[in-house]
Amino acid sequence: MTTISRRLRSAAVALAVAVPMLASAGVGDALAEKVLRIVPHADLKNLDPIWTTAYITRNHGYMVYDTLFASDENLDVHPQMVDTFKVSGDGKTYTFTLRDGLKWHDGAMVKAEDCVASIKRWGKRDGMGQKLMDFTAEMKVVDDKTFQIILNEPYGLVIESLGKISSNVPFMMPKRLADLDAFKAVPEVVGSGPFIFKKDEWVPGSKVVYVKNNDYKPRSEPASAASGGKVVKVDRVEWLYIPDPATAMNALVNGEVDLWETPAPDMLPLLKANADIKAAVIDPLGTQGWLRMNHLHPPFNNPKARQAVLWAVNQEEYLQAIIGDPTLYKACAAYFICGTPNETQIGTEALKAVNLDKAKQLLKEAGYKGEKIILMQPTDIPVLNGASLVTAQMLRSIGMDVEVQAMDWSTLTSRRAEKKAPADGGWNVFHTYSTGADVQSPVANIGISGGGVEKAWFGWPTDDVTEKLRDDYAREADPAEKKAIVEKLQTRLFDHLVPYVNYGQWFQPVVWRSNLSGVLVSPVPFFWNIDIK
Repeated sequence: MTTISRRLRSAAVALAVAVPMLASAGVGDALAEKVLRIVPHADLKNLDPIWTTAYITRNHGYMVYDTLFASDENLDVHPQMVDTFKVSGDGKTYTFTLRDGLKWHDGAMVKAEDCVASIKRWGKRDGMGQKLMDFTAEMKVVDDKTFQIILNEPYGLVIESLGKISSNVPFMMPKRLADLDAFKAVPEVVGSGPFIFKKDEWVPGSKVVYVKNNDYKPRSEPASAASGGKVVKVDRVEWLYIPDPATAMNALVNGEVDLWETPAPDMLPLLKANADIKAAVIDPLGTQGWLRMNHLHPPFNNPKARQAVLWAVNQEEYLQAIIGDPTLYKACAAYFICGTPNETQIGTEALKAVNLDKAKQLLKEAGYKGEKIILMQPTDIPVLNGASLVTAQMLRSIGMDVEVQAMDWSTLTSRRAEKKAPADGGWNVFHTYSTGADVQSPVANIGISGGGVEKAWFGWPTDDVTEKLRDDYAREADPAEKKAIVEKLQTRLFDHLVPYVNYGQWFQPVVWRSNLSGVLVSPVPFFWNIDIK
């Protein structure tokens, strides 16, 4: 049993009594209302899902914002806010007409100009959005309900980009907010989605509250992941942040909460044995772990230092430590995740053949001279906390001086945006993870972007060859040629860029009380369609 496992089991024994503390988080309030209470995977501190890719903020975004297109449970894309659209014969002009009855939470009607401004803002931050903007000559408002995207050349991923299911999601905002600096968080939360954010009841570190948007008009199609009718069947949703797994487990067992988004793996056997609890993996593609290095500062600005880490990572060690149950994980070296059409094992030898001696030699060739490595450790997310501990030990084993700095996830998601030197408040390494939906293609996977400080995700890798191959993939229509590009790209990623090190693939169950119905299959947890008996 790992140290992490022993600690969780000890906490479970110590806290296996009723948990009255939740009364202070709102249990018992609004008895006449139907209230859905959720334990989310992290605390919500950052509210702008365009400014950050953090999944907790993405989940918040889906509560309050809506999208032009949306992905179903098979990741096929359908119109959402859009009623109809057409493409010109030359494939360069897309014309979109919005549905009737779309209204912002402040009462104003949604207009085409809002959507154009929102796409532009998203296109400055998201990797898939950036590629779409590279191919876009102009976006034009035709009338209040109609707008156009006019391309420089045909681009086959327009609809897929606008309908991407995960971070950064192209959420629509009022123009007055979307026109603001994309590199600063918007000051207000005004969406047109199925829930309204209750800022006056928001308590960071404790509780987030949403209420049903009675003005929202769902689509008529059945709900399927992010697409179809977002029918809200409760009056109120409360996210209750409970960082201790044993406390969260007891709250679920005692009926003080209804759903726990990311139960600790050690708790699952106890939960599955309870007849009042259901457990299911609702994301069939699974999750990919990322060990992200800072490419701006030594030592990881040198490719050989990044390759050293690649040769030192043992996926099995990570997965045993953070998941434990081998039925819920598998080693997978592929950048574009196993189980998808773009999966390939080309070029993956370094990640499969752990070689600490080779890692030490590469680190020496990179010129590493014992500089302190700042590793940010998010203590409130068990998987990332565990991965951080494994990495600290691994880096020390190849001769690196590691300082582990503990913080909560929300603090980390703010600090990772710092480009300053590690000694001055920056960082060298942190861990995160990404859903299969986010990493299944070279365009969707923001983690492999080589766009540098202007376009790449935190860590800021720079590589023109990688970017050209991503562009080639976006332009190519033939599936065989696309796969050939993927193989060339993955070889480049392993042999030179190493934008992140994939520490394994796992399948995270969600648990909920058996009186809930309507939990949707999706890589993102959605809280419409759920009813409470």
